Amino acid sequence: MKFDQKENGDCDWIFSEEEIKIINEKKKLVFTSEALRDFGNNLVKMVANWNFKFNKDLKNKSTHSSQVDLKDDI
Repeated sequence: MKFDQKENGDCDWIFSEEEIKIINEKKKLVFTSEALRDFGNNLVKMVANWNFKFNKDLKNKSTHSSQVDLKDDI
């Protein structure tokens, strides 16, 4: 999988045919601790770049907790 970040801040998350096959078969993504570290590092890099490319109106918008549905498994 790879992130293809655009100049306007948009980003495509692209999966290979083999990755799509695995996701279809397993119905989930599984990360080893090392793979999760690498994925997290890439995600943080993408988000940091994204923040530089935001337009000013978008930079000033807030995300409210009701807009984000995260399961707290910790």
